[in-house]
Amino acid sequence: MGIVVNLDVMMAKRKMSLGELAQKVDITMANLSILKNNKARAVRFSTLEAICKALDCQPGDILEYVPDEEG
Repeated sequence: MGIVVNLDVMMAKRKMSLGELAQKVDITMANLSILKNNKARAVRFSTLEAICKALDCQPGDILEYVPDEEG
C-alpha cells in the first residue's frame, strides 16, 4: 500500500473542516481533497509544514507507512 495520508483523522480530531484547513494552509480545496483522499503523488515540505502548523501536529500524525501485503 505504501504511504497513507491520515489527514481526515487529524482534521476530525481538531474539528476542522476541509474549507477551514484549505484557507489556513493557503491551498485550494481541490488540492487538499486530493491529498486527503490518498490520490496525491507528492507533497511539498512547505505544504506539509503548513498543515502541521494549522492542525498542531507532527508529520507522523498525518503520514503513515503501510507495507504491501505479499500474496
